Amino acid sequence: MNKAKRAAVIAGNWKMNKTPSETAALIEEMKPLVADADCGVVLCVPFVDLPAALDAAKGSNIKIGAQNCHFKESGAYTGEISAAMLCELGVEYVIIGHSERRTYFGETDETVNLRTRAVLDAGLTAIVCVGESLTQREQGVTAELVALQTKIALRDVPAEQLSRVIIAYEPVWAIGTGKTATAAQANEVNAVIRATVASLYGDAAAEALTVQYGGSMNAGNAAELLDQPDVDGGLIGGASLKAADFATIVRAASR
Repeated sequence: MNKAKRAAVIAGNWKMNKTPSETAALIEEMKPLVADADCGVVLCVPFVDLPAALDAAKGSNIKIGAQNCHFKESGAYTGEISAAMLCELGVEYVIIGHSERRTYFGETDETVNLRTRAVLDAGLTAIVCVGESLTQREQGVTAELVALQTKIALRDVPAEQLSRVIIAYEPVWAIGTGKTATAAQANEVNAVIRATVASLYGDAAAEALTVQYGGSMNAGNAAELLDQPDVDGGLIGGASLKAADFATIVRAASR
């Protein structure tokens, strides 16, 4: 597999942080720091911050994403947002199936698949999250579980849409805990994801697929993680809320 054949993407997941005015200020601070990036740069912000983020990022190399969307086009789904709504705003990316959505808000492998398909059908790019809990890792089922999550997420996704899929491996035990998978562990699971995609779509599609690591990647460990042959970028949590740290990670992906 030739890593040079696929795009590195660093995506910030701001989670439930920053007001619209704070969003605009942070993006203005980030823009000159990442302007020369040789990788994709994405910021996924809370729904209420999307207009401010899109306006602040206009004319820059920063793309804006949402953190979730519903799988229906419209209907009686109080508090939800559709892919069509995001499209009209100008959003280009959507995170699907983050472990916090699975843990706190009832997301399942099946709804992750439905949301992924809705995002792709709308012409957006899906950042699909997969990963195991600490118990599952200790039980030795990481590879099987991640392969299963990947297969279900991509069910009925046609090959021509796969170019708008990014898969983020985010070990649940390393999210927001300060713990990080070793570079070797991250690469091993990312390789499982790539092999799973190869079994579904063929080697060429798998080689072109961007697979991120998303478990507490930060300014200190990014370079080592991104040096791995199957780690093509990162889904960044806390470090994406600090302009200097985020820029350091972007530089590590641009080498």
